[in-house]
Amino acid sequence: MGKNIYVVEDNDDIRELVQYLLESEDYNVKGFANVTDFEKHFLQEKPDMMVLDVMLPDGNGMDVCNKIKANDLTKDIPVLLMSANTNVSYISKKSLADDFIAKPFDIDDLISRVYKLLS
Repeated sequence: MGKNIYVVEDNDDIRELVQYLLESEDYNVKGFANVTDFEKHFLQEKPDMMVLDVMLPDGNGMDVCNKIKANDLTKDIPVLLMSANTNVSYISKKSLADDFIAKPFDIDDLISRVYKLLS
């Protein structure tokens, strides 16, 4: 059975693309359009990895990431942040994410980063 990945992205097209790409690599993927829906599921089942958009309609992916990393039960879950904001140094300073990818992203680069974080 593949690893479980949660994708939190408000843009339906991007979320569906990321889900499709990761599912084609035999990962089990659940997608969420907002922080509220994600948090409901996150409390029930801990994923093996998170892919978080930074700008979400009801929250900030960096804040969600930092909350995950501050909790002893979830701090070891790899988090990949993605954003159209390419200011990597700002995002690196403000978040505890394991990696960052700028949108638009290269499909092979995304797959490679996910594979690396789950290895």
